[in-house]
Amino acid sequence: MNKMYLIFLLFFAASYSMSLSSADSVTIYEDFVQCFKNVTTISDIDLSDVVLPRTSISFTPTLRAYIRNARFNTSSMPKPSIIIVPRVDSHVQAAVICAKTLNLQLKIRSGGHDYDGLSYVSAVTFLVLDLSNFRNITVDLNDGGGSAWVQTGATLGELYYRIWEKSEVHAFPAGVCPTVGVGGHVSGGGYGHMIRKFGLTIDHVVDATIVDANGQIHDRKSMEEDLFWAIRGGGGGSFGVVLAFKVKLVTVPKTVTVFRVDKSVDENALDMVYKWQFVAPRTDPGLFMRVLLSSPTQNKTSTVNTKLRALYLGKADDVVLKMAEEFPELGLKKEDCKEMTWIQSLLWWMNHVDVDKVKPEILLEREPDSAKFLKRKSDYVEKEMTKPELNRLFQKLATLDRTGLVLNPYGGSLNVTAVNATAFPHRHKLYKIQHSVTWPDAGPEAERLYIGNLRTTYNIMTPFVSKNPRSSYLNYRDIDIGVNDHGADGYRKGEIYGRKYFGENFDRLVRVKTAVDPDNFFRNEQSIPTLPPNRR
Repeated sequence: MNKMYLIFLLFFAASYSMSLSSADSVTIYEDFVQCFKNVTTISDIDLSDVVLPRTSISFTPTLRAYIRNARFNTSSMPKPSIIIVPRVDSHVQAAVICAKTLNLQLKIRSGGHDYDGLSYVSAVTFLVLDLSNFRNITVDLNDGGGSAWVQTGATLGELYYRIWEKSEVHAFPAGVCPTVGVGGHVSGGGYGHMIRKFGLTIDHVVDATIVDANGQIHDRKSMEEDLFWAIRGGGGGSFGVVLAFKVKLVTVPKTVTVFRVDKSVDENALDMVYKWQFVAPRTDPGLFMRVLLSSPTQNKTSTVNTKLRALYLGKADDVVLKMAEEFPELGLKKEDCKEMTWIQSLLWWMNHVDVDKVKPEILLEREPDSAKFLKRKSDYVEKEMTKPELNRLFQKLATLDRTGLVLNPYGGSLNVTAVNATAFPHRHKLYKIQHSVTWPDAGPEAERLYIGNLRTTYNIMTPFVSKNPRSSYLNYRDIDIGVNDHGADGYRKGEIYGRKYFGENFDRLVRVKTAVDPDNFFRNEQSIPTLPPNRR
């Protein structure tokens, strides 16, 4: 966590219970409920399930259910005054209208996978709008090759399952973690193991519904194209509450192939990773090869665990032949490969080895209250690292407990789209890095150790990644790169992280934000700022 932000949060956590007394909390709840009842026709019975005060028996279970980072699941972390769990659109509208009327910050949460907890933690009095019940999915295979309307509180696993119910050869190109919420994933420019063939999630969004800062609902036509552009890669939470996306489906072969290759340093892992940089971003777009580099967590040895995981949209014989020609360092054999359906490939990416024994219904499991201690960062590489440079990385990584890098190749269909066609700007990079650390132990000492390890690898990579700015991926939320309290210099602070996430698209995002939410109601510690008054 950003040191200044951590100090800010800890100070606030210590004073929060004093500054917000139980009487204050009750007053906020009473004022909010009165407004909510005035705006809607909700009954008192239904209200108790939708607007949860801290005294509600449902408050803590609801809050904890979608906290995915255990670092923020402690008694010292500031809690919302109220959690709103809407059932229908009008509840969302009322939440926006009443929070704005009462000058309360509204946090929007779909799946809770925002790595630094910005959807459920804040240093000011705040409410959480939890969209976990907004999970309706309507799949229509007769709509121009297939489409789906999906509410933003649905999970990726639920979307995949509903598509599979209708067809085994239709799919949607998004992430491989099934508990991720559709809202944050799609609006942030989500990607998955078909990124090189079909691009990003946002390349397949054709419509959306959103509640604006005045509590009005818009579709693509009424929100107009600037806002529709912004919520495809710029994150929806800066501009409104996205209720649902309409997405176009893609078709996949009846048979796909997955394979994994693990190599130690003694087995020429360094040569494999070096050559991977030249092959993975340039090979057949139907082939996605992810590389995971990690330090050993047990039986400590001076080595690095090197794992390659891949999906090929085709038959095993074809990819084995292709790798023999393009990537002999991989040493891929037919017996390394498994042919299966696309839905089974998702189960394989979830680490189910024998997918024939696992039913797709597992994709519907939300795994509530299953947080781990973790921190993530991101980078983009534009030029291949040399072998000596990779070797130095390997040597350092071997000394850092529980620390890893995930290398995701770009290229293929991803970079045929202009960088300003959507708000996501990083299409023409060679590959993306996720810096990753996950640990089992609670407490500040463990947090300092493991986050320190992660920052070490991040610093090592500085010469080899994008520069001016050093780019980051919005969906790997990282408050180390900047935090905004939206005060008098909010635009300047927002520009620091905004340029890293959005590059030159930041300027257009700010103009859209200023036009649709001039009072900056929809904000968090890394949201798009408005233009300062003297520049409007």
